Amino acid sequence: MSTRRAIEPDRHCEAFLEMLAAERGAARNTLLAYEADLGGFAAFARARGQSAAGADGETLRAWLRGLDEEGLAARSAARKLSAIRQFHQFLVRENIRADDPTALLDSPRLPRSLPKYLSEAEVDAMLAAAPARPKAQALVATAALELLYASGLRVSELLALPRSALGRDAAMLMVRGKGGKERVVPLSGAARAAAAAMLAARKSPGSWLFQGRGGQALTRQGFALILKQVALDAGIDPARVSPHVLRHSFASHMLARGADLRSLQLLLGHADIATTQIYTHILPERLQTLVQTHHPLAEGKPAPRRRG
Repeated sequence: MSTRRAIEPDRHCEAFLEMLAAERGAARNTLLAYEADLGGFAAFARARGQSAAGADGETLRAWLRGLDEEGLAARSAARKLSAIRQFHQFLVRENIRADDPTALLDSPRLPRSLPKYLSEAEVDAMLAAAPARPKAQALVATAALELLYASGLRVSELLALPRSALGRDAAMLMVRGKGGKERVVPLSGAARAAAAAMLAARKSPGSWLFQGRGGQALTRQGFALILKQVALDAGIDPARVSPHVLRHSFASHMLARGADLRSLQLLLGHADIATTQIYTHILPERLQTLVQTHHPLAEGKPAPRRRG
């Protein structure tokens, strides 16, 4: 590679970078990031009398400890470790070394990221703003928003729905999710009506419920653009809105209103209930509301009379 670097990695690092470029088509910025991570590790290994390709487990553990002592964020440290893991996997595949010392390393603990979601008022604002878009877009935006928020679908599931998915007066919707697994989700009356209005106004035939150009399914990019425009009309920062945020909103609002995790797991199509448990961030708020509403000493309620 012809890129300039402050630390020169060894020849095996060069071979690894060339493989990333040739076989995986890695972008220039990706290659530069890998090069910097490998160069830093190579310098650390050399200071301990080893090469990057010949470093032992103790050197790798010392390198990880050093990242932590430098105060490097866990996410950044995990990215660097990922680069070093891939480098060692490459060395084993190429028979440059017989073992992979990174296999025994623990990844830095990443902070748990809570799902981003809209408030109920913000979702209502978007549902109110959607019909005010230009007619064809208004019909698509309204139907998509109603379906997403009523059922918690993934965007891939929504855009893959065939035109025949919505039977007349159907109260449930059959969805094909990840891994081809099917599940049944409820369909609200508003969602049914919005989808029917969209189909009734469509002039060209097509196989998809949400149709894009040339009779093909609406693309994710096309749908994301519609959502951003509706968000602007609703006075919401478009950067906060995406199909996945609406899915998170559905789940968060359901849990806040009393849904149990097992039911939510089935509705969302999660294979493992541990995935659904990310939404338990809602529970403290819900419990606080329950106490404020029902506790006899909650603010605004008269104190109970004491006997005796």
